[in-house]
Amino acid sequence: MEKGIIIYQSKYGATKKYAQWLQDLLGFECIETPKADWREAAQYDTLILCGGIYASGIAGLSFLKKNIGRLRDMRICILCVGASPYDESAFEQIRAHNLTGDQKEIPLFYGRGAWDESKMKFVDRTLCKILQRSVAKKDPETYEPWMRALMCAVGQTCDWTDKKYLAPLVDYLHSGNFSPI
Repeated sequence: MEKGIIIYQSKYGATKKYAQWLQDLLGFECIETPKADWREAAQYDTLILCGGIYASGIAGLSFLKKNIGRLRDMRICILCVGASPYDESAFEQIRAHNLTGDQKEIPLFYGRGAWDESKMKFVDRTLCKILQRSVAKKDPETYEPWMRALMCAVGQTCDWTDKKYLAPLVDYLHSGNFSPI
């Protein structure tokens, strides 16, 4: 049986929820990035990195980038979690921004997260308000999907997490497809 580890970084809980669902589905070890050690991770066949998307960056990706040379013989994939609905163009921008060099070929998957301004740290809440004001000045007919989602979420508490978002990642793992990076 394949042994795997899930390493996650979650700021507000949605990514942690996905990591725990993956742990239940796959039986993999599950730890947060601050506790992750490349020596422990290297003992597994598969590594799934789960991280929220903040300002176009994937949380926790620094662990992978720092240790990619030591982990390159593993099957590695990434689940990124964001508040916006899936949009192919935005997803490809996230891939291009985050996965460069050795990481370019790592399979990347997406799960929709949650939105709760009351749980946000002051800085995050302030940045979101600034972004909302900026988007509000645009014609709603020209909104990109993330803009539409942002404007609909204002003042709302929304949880879009759903196990259905894990199906492509789980199918990938069960397919046996593996190309070392």
